[in-house]
Amino acid sequence: MKAAALLFIISVHLVSGGSHSLQYFYTGVTRGINFPEFTDVGLVDGQPFVYYDSNTRQMIPKVDWIKNNEGPDYWNSETQNLQREEANFKVEIGTLMQRFNHSSGIHTFLQMFGCEWDVETGATDGYSQFGYDGADFLSMDLRSTSWVAPVKEALITKQEWDGAAAEWEKNYLTQECIDWLKKYVDYGMYSLERKVPPQVSLLQTDPSSPVVCHATGFYPDKVMISWQKDGQDLHEDVDVGETLPNHDGTFQKRSELKVTPDERKKNQITCVVEHKSGDPIHMILTEKKVRTISPGNVLFIAGLVVAALVLIAVVVGVVMVVKRGSGYKKASPSVCSDTGSDGSGTSAEPLVT
Repeated sequence: MKAAALLFIISVHLVSGGSHSLQYFYTGVTRGINFPEFTDVGLVDGQPFVYYDSNTRQMIPKVDWIKNNEGPDYWNSETQNLQREEANFKVEIGTLMQRFNHSSGIHTFLQMFGCEWDVETGATDGYSQFGYDGADFLSMDLRSTSWVAPVKEALITKQEWDGAAAEWEKNYLTQECIDWLKKYVDYGMYSLERKVPPQVSLLQTDPSSPVVCHATGFYPDKVMISWQKDGQDLHEDVDVGETLPNHDGTFQKRSELKVTPDERKKNQITCVVEHKSGDPIHMILTEKKVRTISPGNVLFIAGLVVAALVLIAVVVGVVMVVKRGSGYKKASPSVCSDTGSDGSGTSAEPLVT
């Protein structure tokens, strides 16, 4: 999958409105590239707050609110849990390579799991999904309390996991995960509940290129960017990008409009940015307000996006992902290990064999 698709996968499950989310991404990668064989990133409301990889072999905090509220026992327990998951994932990739008749090459195995909580309504939701080489492998259906196998190679695992393992997974996603999510929201209340308005710029590489309306530095992540011509909404020749994370925990988004110099002279073209931090921002497209940037600067901006995403790309491993995630203390099942829980929040499930 490509980076844009990867980001869409992540962004569709980030918090919006009065809801909160807790997510974990485990990624296993075969040897052969300059990337850790196993990584885990945990996110609350789309903000990375913990990280582990097979190079450091330590769970580390990424934000002050978790660092200041949890002591050595928490970090030792988390580290031990993830060291087990690291070993599990190495076995799992080998098992899946056999199932898919892959004898060599670079392959990835991903688990994404977690929960969401709507503060206003009290409604909760949970999800858990596994993927191999960027395609769906197995997912949890909470309504039927069973696993869904979209490919024949996953049927063995589904048969083994339906029943007690599925019941355990459902209980975790709908109860324990929610409890930890509420705890984390309480820890990071100021950071997670803050509202930071966007900074809006109009950018263009030359008079004939599309005009970019770029909003950045806003929090939370939900934002609407639209274009108007003489007060009427424009829908044609508009390309809206995904919401992307910045390195400081804020977000950015861009929308491109194809418009000729003649159209700009004859009509009032306006970019409208709406965010919950305040009133809509209207940027009228005029020569004075448009910043001309070189293609190199465009690449530089893209590079900043990529740099900001290293954590998220680490979040999901390589650019090969499935669809959803969350969880606490790695509490969602790994596709291998023995069914059960050690009481620390870490779950375990049957081997994928």
